[in-house]
Amino acid sequence: MVEVRLVEKTDLTMRLIIHGLDAAFLNTLRRIMLVEVPSMSINEAVVIENSSVLHDEILAHRLGFIPLKTDLDSYNLPEECPCKSELGCNLCRVVLTLDVEATEGKKTVYSGDLVPENPDIEPASHNIPIVKLAPDQKVRLEAYARLGRGKTHAKWQPVSMCTYKHLPEIKIDANRCDACGKCMKACPKKIFVDLGKRIEIRNLIECILCQYCVEACPLSPPAINVTVDKKAYILNVESTGALPVERILLEALKILGKKLTDFQDSLQEAPSEG
Repeated sequence: MVEVRLVEKTDLTMRLIIHGLDAAFLNTLRRIMLVEVPSMSINEAVVIENSSVLHDEILAHRLGFIPLKTDLDSYNLPEECPCKSELGCNLCRVVLTLDVEATEGKKTVYSGDLVPENPDIEPASHNIPIVKLAPDQKVRLEAYARLGRGKTHAKWQPVSMCTYKHLPEIKIDANRCDACGKCMKACPKKIFVDLGKRIEIRNLIECILCQYCVEACPLSPPAINVTVDKKAYILNVESTGALPVERILLEALKILGKKLTDFQDSLQEAPSEG
């Protein structure tokens, strides 16, 4: 039986403790989140005017790595769009314009200066610097964003971090431990608390299995033992801001389910030899 417990969640991050799954499944899920879940990114740019120090190609490259908020329900992947056009249409393409001039002194152009035709497809952060303009320099362009997958290019990855690890297990022998506090001082993550007559473990999931606490214990053998629970994992997911973090996880599960269904159908349709 699979058991999932939500430990921490913010607008961009989520941490889960999962029991009942193995490393192979979690690694598959991790890879799908990285390379299969679609997100929106600038794919082409038409530079109308650029008197900045950056070449047009460098400017377009920097635009491509600005995370854009993504609406998966309203837009199609280019290869799945009914328009079948290289130029795209309103169902598979979003136009963003940039028109900035340094009229008074130096000026920094930020991602927030991009103006999207659809307000829902805007930069996830408005504070990403694009280029610095000297007095009288100007940048004017049109950028075209489309859905894509991380397996095509890293700019379409919806996650900036996606990792899993075993859930740590720390056991303290209360009969032998004299609460000297040396393990507490040695721990880089500060997961031990001195309660006077005993040492208590707090925030176990922050343990990085460095074994410093075990090495610091003056007893032989040490009164503290650090291992892992081989049946439990910590899953950490961080979104770039393109999609809500829970939507990324749900989309990954949906894609995995479709792959398994397609594989099952292929087995049933496969001709037998002999």
